Amino acid sequence: MHEQLTELISPLRRFAYSLTSSMADADDLVQMTVERLLTRDIPDDATLSQWAFRICRNLWIDEHRARQVRLRAAQNPDLQGNSTVTQSTEHEIELTQTQAAMAELPPAYRMVLSMVAIQGLSYQEVADALDIPAGTVMSRVARARIKLVELLNPPQRGAQA
Repeated sequence: MHEQLTELISPLRRFAYSLTSSMADADDLVQMTVERLLTRDIPDDATLSQWAFRICRNLWIDEHRARQVRLRAAQNPDLQGNSTVTQSTEHEIELTQTQAAMAELPPAYRMVLSMVAIQGLSYQEVADALDIPAGTVMSRVARARIKLVELLNPPQRGAQA
């Protein structure tokens, strides 16, 4: 199990980052996930990776809800994208815009898109990990991609078709 956990750290970290948009929060989330994996039994009908992604997702949902309760009045999600640091390359600018657009996606869309597009999991693997039908995964991925395109390519003012 130690070897399997070691191999899972990197994919879990990428997944956690896609959920949190913060390396510090992602590392904390991975640590909590590994701790939970080591202290709880894995169900007989789940693989270690499926169980790890499910735990990570559930921990993030709990943390996200707790943050919303604590910071509802003080938190303004629009401030996150207004960084005063100047980006040096076009690639970094695009990455920042993509991260901001991903952060605007509903959590269910962001989760499945991250698992499919970033982690490279199949629709069935995502469905198994999240305990939802594969068709739901496909639908959410499609909707997430459409929403990302809309967010990254807003309509031009005054442009008529």
